[in-house]
Amino acid sequence: MSIQGKPFTIAGVTFASRLILGTGKYPSHDVMKRCHESSGTEMVTVAVRRLDLKATGEASLMRWIDRERLRLLPNTALCYTAEDAVRTCRLAEELGMSKWVKLEVLGDEKTLYPDVEETVKAARILVKEGFTVLPYTSDDPITARKLEDAGCAAVMPLGAPIGSGLGIRNPHNLRLILETVKVPVIVDAGVGTASDAAIAMELGVDAVLMNTAIAGAQDPVRMAVAMKKAVEAGRDAYLAGRIPRKAYGSASSPLDGIVQ
Repeated sequence: MSIQGKPFTIAGVTFASRLILGTGKYPSHDVMKRCHESSGTEMVTVAVRRLDLKATGEASLMRWIDRERLRLLPNTALCYTAEDAVRTCRLAEELGMSKWVKLEVLGDEKTLYPDVEETVKAARILVKEGFTVLPYTSDDPITARKLEDAGCAAVMPLGAPIGSGLGIRNPHNLRLILETVKVPVIVDAGVGTASDAAIAMELGVDAVLMNTAIAGAQDPVRMAVAMKKAVEAGRDAYLAGRIPRKAYGSASSPLDGIVQ
């Protein structure tokens, strides 16, 4: 087995990169494209409701996404009901974007926390219609289990509120989710810098999805490179197995066998 351990596989598709990126908030489409290339990502998510369908040529966001290299993951950002989310996913399919979807059903505009009841409802409908559903959800193991039972291909609990950059606020709950479900667990939302991504991966999650942390950085391309390294380092640290935490010091050089 390689140093990366168990492959990152969703619905039968294996990815070499465990970093998933967004497509919003970048200074320009060109910067976005360079970040995608520098990060090594193989999957990007696009907000269907924010997509300018009238844009053509270089003004079109889709023009800057390498569809031959990147798997497209249309998302249902700005949806607040299951009905709206399902309708948006159907639109994405009609536009030829993808049958894979990132499901977001938000509870309110202030916190951007998910409405888990509506999310589960939408997930059940979409799975029955043949969509590969990756739902954004709270860091609640019970909801994660319900989404897995609904047929979702992965679960994507938040690390912190969307765009907050607060990092991993509740690592204990993420561990509980990892113990509860068998589908891939992807931390979605809240990452602010490379150390946050590394911490998430050290917990044992399968991947990290982010947008603002890279798009909003002073140097987005350099941050994309940093995130790539952080995800890889965090995964390797998880596989290597950290030393136990101790209340007191322990000498690096053992004293056994030393003549007094």
